[in-house]
Amino acid sequence: MIQMRQYREGRKREISLELLRAFMTPDFAKALQAIFTMPDGLTKKEIEEHAGEDIHLVWAWMFIWESLGVLVFHGEVSLSLVDDFFSAPILIGWRKLRPHILEEREAMNRETIGEWFEWLADRMAERESDTPPIPAHIAHRSWVSKG
Repeated sequence: MIQMRQYREGRKREISLELLRAFMTPDFAKALQAIFTMPDGLTKKEIEEHAGEDIHLVWAWMFIWESLGVLVFHGEVSLSLVDDFFSAPILIGWRKLRPHILEEREAMNRETIGEWFEWLADRMAERESDTPPIPAHIAHRSWVSKG
């Protein structure tokens, strides 16, 4: 029983570190900046024009959330962990890129394009609809290190 608990804790720590490594790249930061500076309500064409030659980074960024949604759904990564790490980028990204994904679905006649990104954004929105997000520096201001 103790070994199982240790294994699960080690796996959780391993997944957390992998998430950090996967997302802490210059391309991820560049995509984040391109998307965060994008005005809301742009069409697919306008999003592509805004991103310019970095549109491949926007596609990669959408695929990251798509992949993470699948991992959360299958229980490989906890929704709580994803919320702590990425709730703002997921929700802001979905708000800004939703028109692009919806137009892409229509153009390709494929409803599954961006399905897990949308699913993940919906889960984040549900979590925040009950309890508005409280920034960590406020929610955990009395935290004390145990080691």
